[in-house]
Amino acid sequence: MKGFPQRFWIAALGSATLLALGATQAATHIAAVNKSSVPAVSKDARKLPIDVASSNIEYKGDTAVFRDVVITQGDTKVQADHAHVTGLDNFDNSHWTFEGNVRINGEQHGSLKSEQAVVEFRNKNISKATITGSPAEFEQKRTDTDETARGHAREIVYNLSDGTLRLSDDAWLSDGHNSISGPVLIYNIREQRVQAATEPGSDNKVHIRIDPNANGDPNKKP
Repeated sequence: MKGFPQRFWIAALGSATLLALGATQAATHIAAVNKSSVPAVSKDARKLPIDVASSNIEYKGDTAVFRDVVITQGDTKVQADHAHVTGLDNFDNSHWTFEGNVRINGEQHGSLKSEQAVVEFRNKNISKATITGSPAEFEQKRTDTDETARGHAREIVYNLSDGTLRLSDDAWLSDGHNSISGPVLIYNIREQRVQAATEPGSDNKVHIRIDPNANGDPNKKP
């Protein structure tokens, strides 16, 4: 079978209705780790200079508004039509709000696009990005095949420290042929594996679609 490893789908089919998230709930992995998974980005690699480029900057009190803004740190780049931030000189603990044609390029050739994003800085590092849209989308060129992993949800949280994406609210993920959908999907960019969950007592279920004749358009969404 092309796409995600076959044992992924066998495990998923057997446990999809039992998955759950929360402090008193058991989160169940339903994917095998890629043997060629990428190690975590070192702290030194993340502590690179922050570059902010903009065609225009307006100051309104202690808030700065940027037009055609691009922020770059290492392999991470965030760009949008405009952004605003309070306390421009504080990259130790700040939140930037990006709006309009938001694009985020991350590690391992991963990219996200949305209508809006809130990017958090911690200790002069880009630490997390929460993107929202109708829907917000991401894609990544996989290392084990020629396929591209794609996903969408109304909210995607990109955690740069562990290289994970948390897709929630109408979440969907495809390896290029087969797909999985559910209330919450967590995708590991470095290991290229997925975890799914449902809320206890909820009617929502994880759905897996396997195409035995996966010879059509690998980028087609359900």
